[in-house]
Formats: sequence, structure tokens, C-alpha cells
Amino acid sequence: MGDESTVSPKDRFLTVYGRKPVLEALADAGLHVDKVILADTARGPGAAEIQRAAEDAGVPVQRASAHRVKVLAGNGKQDQGVLADVVAPRMRALDTALADRRPPSRVLLLDGITTPANVGMILRTVTAAGLEGVIVPRRGVAALDPLVVKASAGVAFRAPVLRCGSAREAAEMLTEAGYSLYALGSSAKTTIFDIDLPQRTAFVLGGETDGVGSEVGELVTEWVSIPMPGDVESLNVSAAAAVLSFELVRRAAAH
Repeated sequence: MGDESTVSPKDRFLTVYGRKPVLEALADAGLHVDKVILADTARGPGAAEIQRAAEDAGVPVQRASAHRVKVLAGNGKQDQGVLADVVAPRMRALDTALADRRPPSRVLLLDGITTPANVGMILRTVTAAGLEGVIVPRRGVAALDPLVVKASAGVAFRAPVLRCGSAREAAEMLTEAGYSLYALGSSAKTTIFDIDLPQRTAFVLGGETDGVGSEVGELVTEWVSIPMPGDVESLNVSAAAAVLSFELVRRAAAH
């Protein structure tokens, strides 16, 4: 499962595109850039600057068609003919993490969160709280692109990201591996402060408008809420993730 040759590039790299993000990645001594891909059509001072920066950083530059760069960037418009694959040292496939001798005991699962700013802030929060994993499915959740990196203030590169195809697939794998699945929902009577957590726990955070989807919902062990005595119906999902993450920090400190 964890064989390097079978690992998808999407489970090893964060791809940044556009001249400025690529130059910033190349200039950051704390990052390992695997390669830069420049479109055949990229010429002039901008392209020359990137070539020089890559050379200085000892990073190989590959040329590809403009169409290929667009496909690889996956955004269709703002790639400016250049992208860079940045190694994310803590990113791995979910099945690899679950097969580990010591699989993560507390993880967050993102389901249908499509706003890059929310995904970026959640990655920053999870990393700050020292949690062992945040599952970011490749389908149904905002792509891990420069907008997510920017919202995380660059922390996304070193976040403990676990990848899989879909949130449903993740929920099935977690259940099979003995995890209890708790989903955040505003109408749940039990709060996150009341529950006794089993050894292996996954918390599902649902999308901005629809919450946790029915496909994942039917595998949930229990629904829990964040108590809100004030006159507000719900929190932004990244704020909810912060409350949850630091409740887990508090519990760990209390033991």
C-alpha cells in the first residue's frame, strides 16, 4: 500500500501555480520544490526569472505545452504558464496512515467544504493544535491550490494531510479500522464537551451550506454540537474546527 511507486503525485505534492507563488516557493529555504513546469509559450523576463530562481535552488525545470500546464494546475485560468510541485512532507494517503503501526488516534474528515479559505484555515488550525491528521478527499472538497496555501499562511505545506478519493470512502475506511465517527451538527443534543472519546476517533466537518452529506451521515456513530448560548444558529466551519481542535488539546493536557 505505502509503496513509493504506487503513491499518486497528488498524495506527495502541493502544486502551486502562477509566477509569484512559484517564485515564493523557490525562495523559501524551508520548502523542498520537486520540479517547476514551464509552458512552451512562457517567454520573456518573467520566465527567465523563474528559470534563474529554479537554477539557484537546484530545482529541475521541465517544459510542457500550455494546455498541459493548465491541466496540471487544474484551475483553467490563472496559472500564467508556470507551476511548481512542492513536497508536502507530512501528506500521505489515508490507507497508508491507517496501516501504520501507530495510526493517528484523532483525525478530522472534511466533507463537502468547497471554500478554499475555509480549507486553508482548517489546515492551519489542525497543525497548530498538533492533531495527527486531517482527511482532505480529492473529490467534493476544495483542491489544495494556492488559495488554500494562502489562507493557511503557508502552513498547508507541512499540515498532516491524509488523502483519499471521497469522504464516503474515508468514512468506510475509518469504520473498518475501528474508528468512531462523530459528526458536527448544530441540532445535536450531545455537545463536544460531554462525550467520552474512544481510542480512535474521527470528527466529520460538513460543507458550508449543506453540512455533512447523507452518504457519510449514515456511517456516523453519533452527532455532536458546539453549545451556543447566544442567538446564532451556527459557526463558520473553520471556526467550528478550531473549537473542536482545541477541545482535543485541552483533553490531552488534562490527562
